[in-house]
Amino acid sequence: MLPASPVSPFNVHLPDVRDRARAALLGLAVGDALGATLEFMTPSEIRAQYGTLREITGGGWLHLRRGEVTDDTQMALCLARAIAERGTFDARAVAERFAAWLRSSPPDVGNTCRRGIRRFIVDGTLEAPFRTGDAGNGAAMRVAPISLLSMAVPAQLEQLSLAQARITHNHPLSDAATVLVARLVQLGCLGVSLHGLRRAADAVVAQLPNFRFESYHGLSTAYVVDTITTVLHFFFATRSFEECLVAIVNQGGDADTTGAIAGAIAGAYYGPEEIPARWLKRLDPALVKELGTLSDQLLDLSPLVQGVPPTVT
Repeated sequence: MLPASPVSPFNVHLPDVRDRARAALLGLAVGDALGATLEFMTPSEIRAQYGTLREITGGGWLHLRRGEVTDDTQMALCLARAIAERGTFDARAVAERFAAWLRSSPPDVGNTCRRGIRRFIVDGTLEAPFRTGDAGNGAAMRVAPISLLSMAVPAQLEQLSLAQARITHNHPLSDAATVLVARLVQLGCLGVSLHGLRRAADAVVAQLPNFRFESYHGLSTAYVVDTITTVLHFFFATRSFEECLVAIVNQGGDADTTGAIAGAIAGAYYGPEEIPARWLKRLDPALVKELGTLSDQLLDLSPLVQGVPPTVT
């Protein structure tokens, strides 16, 4: 379990938390859209074709429209919509949203996510069996809505993060990465310092040296260890939202997911003013509006606002 929050929920400024919560979801979508262009490319291929990609352009192997998002944002939306609709976290409602999304034939679905959703469709079970090869990043990429729902209650954050993860993923490394991402997003929303976020990351690395990120190895794959080390390395090595996202996605590999995860963490930490307006303008205005609405709805359900832990069903 991660250490308790270094701030009291009674000392935070709620309007600031709301702003940062919106920035977390918007940052996720922006990072996804920016990184999707470079997914599966190597850094040398990116340099040869783009130099350094700094704009949301679409294209990539999915031939996306400019500003179009992928499964990272879409699955986070499924999670957020299910919670907002029920007024609580209900794993079955989340799984049903995932199933409806999969039936819509999205252009990009990770193998582990697809397998887990299909299992639910066939037998209705809400927990994937343990699989040695399932240490992917699909549960971590979509977890940001849980950070908002469980605001200021680490035990609830861990419980709910794992409950949504297990619909498709069941592996200790995936579990740890998913909880860590949720925790960093939540700490950023609460206005915790960069040092405080670093302490939370270092506590996990101390338990799981696989996630050591200071001597960065340069791999940015869908393997959750590569994903998390990429995100942590560049988040802590940079000093602005834009610098962080540009550095991360230009590593290529699973760039939409590293971009989405980093965007959620950096959005929460830096706040909405630091997300480049030119990037937000590339997103679908309806998506931007919905993410703002959902962030408020999720936060309104949180212990920070309600004063009681959310119900888990």
